[in-house]
Amino acid sequence: MRVRPAAPRGQSWTAAAMLSPTMIVLALVVFYPLVAAMRESFYESGQRLDADGFVVEGEWFAGLANYAGVAEQRFMNAAFNTTLFTVVTVALEVVLGMAMALVMRRAFRGRAFLRASILIPWAVPTAVAGLMWKWIFQADGVANTLLGTDILWTADGPWAKLAVIIADTWKTAPFVGLLVLAGLQIIPSSVYEAAKVDGATPWQTFRRITLPLVRPALLVAVLFRLMDALRIFDLPYVLVGPRKQSVETLSGLIWDEATRVHYGPASAYGTALFAYIAVIAFVFVKLLGADLLSDVRSRRKEARDVA
Repeated sequence: MRVRPAAPRGQSWTAAAMLSPTMIVLALVVFYPLVAAMRESFYESGQRLDADGFVVEGEWFAGLANYAGVAEQRFMNAAFNTTLFTVVTVALEVVLGMAMALVMRRAFRGRAFLRASILIPWAVPTAVAGLMWKWIFQADGVANTLLGTDILWTADGPWAKLAVIIADTWKTAPFVGLLVLAGLQIIPSSVYEAAKVDGATPWQTFRRITLPLVRPALLVAVLFRLMDALRIFDLPYVLVGPRKQSVETLSGLIWDEATRVHYGPASAYGTALFAYIAVIAFVFVKLLGADLLSDVRSRRKEARDVA
């Protein structure tokens, strides 16, 4: 095995120069706001009495006082709602997305029209989708008319949770289907022909061929949806409204604290949400995406061996 020679210094400087604009944008758009929010979480602002009894206005160091709200009931309720919406909607979207991808993959007349119609919900802005479902779930809306009920879907309660789950699943299941479809299209047709010759049933073909081969694309779709669902804010806000206990999420709680000029607690809650998402992403990749990482390492090793 030959050791690959190091890149010339000129090429290294060229690569660094080409990457520097991207790194500068990331530093300004991502890293600086993140560090600023973490710093703000340790401070409080407003009015207080100084040692002489005078009212002073400004900012002062509060330590971990802002993080005490993480243990309060409102934060725990928002964390529960966020986790519930994430688990239920992602599970439903995976099942529906896989079904959509399998349908869109088939060759039949009108396939292009079907693909376009399936992807329309994902193309609709979330605020518009929230307004549309709010009209559907009104007391005299389409949902109650079809079901013959008088359910208050958009009131604060369990039905509001169900309304958010239905609307979010309708909105983002096509996204999962699109990513899974991309994974299905790279599976060679000869594999299915061989399975058909061997007498495999459709269920056996799906379980032993389609699902294992599409697993990398499915894992990417699930990871994207997990991180997106944990940040859910606009759909419950538009569909049900702000400060509703049954549908308030962590992002909604952060927004509410920030609009009331409680920047310290809002930054603390945002930092907690960032840590929550980071832990979920790490655990997901560590447990379910290990094979993807091992494939990358094996390809790199093969490239080094060839070189």
